[in-house]
Amino acid sequence: MNFFKRRAALTALGAAALATVAGSAMAQTVTLRLHQMLPPQATIPAKALVPWAQKVEADSGGKIKVQLFHAMQLGGAPPQLFDQARDGVVDFTWTVLGYTPGRFPKTEVFELPFMSGNAEASSRAIQEYVEKFAADEFKDVKLIAVHTHGPGLFHTKTPVTGLESLRGMKVRGGSRIISNMLTKLGATPVGMPVPAVTDALSKGTIDGTTIPWEVTPSLKVTELVRNHTTFAGKEGLYTQTFAFSMNKASYDKLPPDLKAVIDKNSGIETAAMFGRAMDEGDKVGRQIAERAKNNIVALDLAETQRWRRTAASVETDWINEVKGKGIDGAKLAAEARALIEKHSR
Repeated sequence: MNFFKRRAALTALGAAALATVAGSAMAQTVTLRLHQMLPPQATIPAKALVPWAQKVEADSGGKIKVQLFHAMQLGGAPPQLFDQARDGVVDFTWTVLGYTPGRFPKTEVFELPFMSGNAEASSRAIQEYVEKFAADEFKDVKLIAVHTHGPGLFHTKTPVTGLESLRGMKVRGGSRIISNMLTKLGATPVGMPVPAVTDALSKGTIDGTTIPWEVTPSLKVTELVRNHTTFAGKEGLYTQTFAFSMNKASYDKLPPDLKAVIDKNSGIETAAMFGRAMDEGDKVGRQIAERAKNNIVALDLAETQRWRRTAASVETDWINEVKGKGIDGAKLAAEARALIEKHSR
């Protein structure tokens, strides 16, 4: 073989080798679909899920691509999201745990009245709590993180200035624990996922809603109601719990280096990142209400204590209910409070 033929053959072999390497790299690129219920401009999609997806893509060197599908684009209803991740309909989902009543009884403790306030601290707390006491409730998925929102409050068409003014008012509740609390407080609870709130307020199906400040802009709540009621102290009226989950088979199919990327972006720091997004969203939501010159009612400490006393039986109800499932609710409530205190320091 002369020099030119030999060089051509080596060039061809080199090109073939490069094509093989490129093909192998391409074969390792994985596209994963993430499905959630809120519009893309809402706090969690814009400030948590998108940054999380971008970080995973960067950490994987572009080998993982995350496609986001907002506002139930892939079908189904918000209460079905957890099962969509479990069953492999999609690879990831983010959802509210309270949309599937009674399914996460241990984790529900974080929804009890006046349990927590700051979302970053309580998100760190609930992640540690689930890992220690409630991992079995998430055994069917690869759990990326659990978290909470910030202080829950009222947004109503007529002002809530005390317990008496709430009586008979139709108020949206986001979970069975919250609906029980609303009943104890004298309201008529109307259960619905948060995306339904805008339509329900505009049609008069409800007189008000319980949500944190952060989600009010994307739901146009400050345009539909002009009154917002907050409580004295660092704890909110309630909090809701959320899970960011991955299909187990989707995780198991990943090569070790990409599993490590998912693991690196799971757990307590991811939970905290979601909580920080909620806290920042609360500031934005309140500022919008203030700029609109809406009426923000701040209940004083004495009135807040009345609400606390009236709502206290919600915890008793929960403790008695989970006792029938072999769960020591009083112990879990104490553990949850201790973890919130730990992460609030």
